[in-house]
Amino acid sequence: MTAHIVGYARVSTNDQDLTAQRNGLAALGVPDDRIYTDHGLTGTSRDRPGLREALAAVRAGDTLVVTKLDRLARSLPDARNIVEELTKKNVKLSIGGSVHDPTDPVGRLLFNVLAMVAEFEADLIRARTREGMQVAKAKGRLRGKQPKLTKAQEAHLVSLYKGGQHTTTEIASLFNVARSTVYRIVQRTPTT
Repeated sequence: MTAHIVGYARVSTNDQDLTAQRNGLAALGVPDDRIYTDHGLTGTSRDRPGLREALAAVRAGDTLVVTKLDRLARSLPDARNIVEELTKKNVKLSIGGSVHDPTDPVGRLLFNVLAMVAEFEADLIRARTREGMQVAKAKGRLRGKQPKLTKAQEAHLVSLYKGGQHTTTEIASLFNVARSTVYRIVQRTPTT
């Protein structure tokens, strides 16, 4: 039985492109048909279909390849769990061409340091995002989700609903909203 090389790539948002990672994996010898991807999923969540497929595709003697550790996991516990799963299956992990040996104490140390750096980087990104949102909110630029209807439209919707001559479905269609939106507007409008 020959050993296979399986690749995994991930981007966090739908706007990002996997091309650079795919090219990096191809340069590391991963065939295109053995590259599993996740698009628009964060590395802090283990619930990723592409990762599940990649882990299911590797067998004893195979190597799982990622271009950088933060593409595989963004938290130390998650990275350790994935490596434990690979170790139990007797699968090697290659990070950017450097093969991780879980049986070597120095290899384990270096892996843990890399995983801690990936987790630290994710924490910094979250902190910068929260900070940016606070600044935008203070400047009045972050207003949250805008209502579908103006106050005048909502008042008209409520009057039609209370008039009883139109069904909820008709009202929803008239205002181009879901029926649940009609119910929500009617429910939050004070009765006079």
